[in-house]
Amino acid sequence: QVQLAESGGGSVQPGGSLTLSCAGSGNIRSIGQVNWYRQAPGKQREWVASIFVRNSGPTYADFVKGRFTIRRDDARNVVTLQMNNLKPEDTAVYKCKADQVYLRPAGQTFDVWGRGTQVTVSS
Repeated sequence: QVQLAESGGGSVQPGGSLTLSCAGSGNIRSIGQVNWYRQAPGKQREWVASIFVRNSGPTYADFVKGRFTIRRDDARNVVTLQMNNLKPEDTAVYKCKADQVYLRPAGQTFDVWGRGTQVTVSS
């Protein structure tokens, strides 16, 4: 059984910072591309950032470029999203998704989602 669990959400004032974590657990050998998404109340889910294996090619949505940084620690199966200069419009439930998870002793599974963590930015 493979699971992803987000943590690190909370409430901050505009201009503040939070670091979200996405931790994989279970019989994981390695994790492929990992993505962060968010969904605000009454809005559609939107893609935030992605990172590929060995920290290559991080990509960001335009609305977070220069403010958010995605990183991964493959030894710990953890991907983080550092969020700086937060704005009220960043308020949402943030979820991570692994496109591929390679399993021990063999095999793989696809599109593994975490349950999400709430981020609230308000004064």
